[in-house]
Amino acid sequence: MSTSIDDPTEVEEEPVGQPEELEGEQTEELDPETRARQEAALRHVRKLGDPVLRASAVTVERFDESLRAEVEQMGELMQDALGVGLAATQLGVLHRVLVYKAYQDDPVTALVNPVLEWESEERETAQEGCLSLPGVHVEVERAVRVRVRAQNPQGKELVVEEEGLPARVIQHELDHLEGVLILDRISREARREAMRALREAREATPVSAG
Repeated sequence: MSTSIDDPTEVEEEPVGQPEELEGEQTEELDPETRARQEAALRHVRKLGDPVLRASAVTVERFDESLRAEVEQMGELMQDALGVGLAATQLGVLHRVLVYKAYQDDPVTALVNPVLEWESEERETAQEGCLSLPGVHVEVERAVRVRVRAQNPQGKELVVEEEGLPARVIQHELDHLEGVLILDRISREARREAMRALREAREATPVSAG
């Protein structure tokens, strides 16, 4: 699957980190059933402070039913959490696996052992959030277009080319697989503001890590 965006400015109009994107927030607008699924899913996601978020994932070598079940669970949790991307490390699993679904009508795409093969020189800055950093939204610069070589859950090689929001989501999740967070891609002052927002979110709606 590869979804392109003809107008790169759409990333600005739909900043990463809003409901149905990287982060599941604004729960007051959700119906009770959706909110309950979201809260249950977020309990599985490791939050800032968990050392696994700073670990580098390892290459997947066995493409078996266990891996496929892992990928399926990741896709379900991502959607229940109203996110558009999720890395295995965010669930405490040190596998080089990520899933993403940038737009509602897209299918879930799983990338196993993804390698960033190429990125455009053209870059843009847009707002991102993170399921592991509830309440945090920061401006992050990313390449507008990327090409990634990976495998699917059955072990078949594939090449994915994306631009706009899907490309941004992939880069965000690739960072997770290297133990890199959006906090590492912003200024010291912006990081202080982000940590303040994180503390306020935790005080307002404490969520236990899964």
